[in-house]
This record gives sequence, structure tokens and C-alpha cells, in this order.
Amino acid sequence: MKIVAICGAGIGSSGILKVNAERVLARLGLEADVTAAHLGSLSADAADAQVILSSREFVDAIGPTNADVIVIENYFDTDELARKLDRALG
Repeated sequence: MKIVAICGAGIGSSGILKVNAERVLARLGLEADVTAAHLGSLSADAADAQVILSSREFVDAIGPTNADVIVIENYFDTDELARKLDRALG
């Protein structure tokens, strides 16, 4: 499974979200390839992704996709991330 965390530049908040998603997946006993990306590379990076993690501000920019788009309100809230990933993947 592939999960892509996105932000505007692909280094700051998407990197934080990537690390927290990896921690949450380990806690849930799930395995996935998690990558951080920026909007400009999203079509290539997320072409085969099952899940895209994003803040609300980037949802419209994601465009058409076969992936589940999960909006994360607080990138540091691992409980929120766990609930939403568990619901999407469970």
C-alpha cells in the first residue's frame, strides 16, 4: 500500500505528516510505503497511491484521483491520524 502526504512545498508539513503516519501505522500493525510530496509532483508521486493525506487547503488542488483523500486537521495529533487511517484502511 502506498500513502502520500502532501503540502505546498513537500518538505515541512508533509514530512511531519509522513513521520507521524509511519508511527501510527506501526501502532495499528499496518504496513505501507509513506512518502512526502508537494503539490507540483503529486500527479507522479500519487499515481499509484491508495491514500493521500492532506490539509483542507490543498484538497481542491489534488484534483481527480482514485486514492482516498484524508483531510488531517492537526498534523501533530496522532490520535486523529490513527482514527482516520484506521477508518480508511480498516
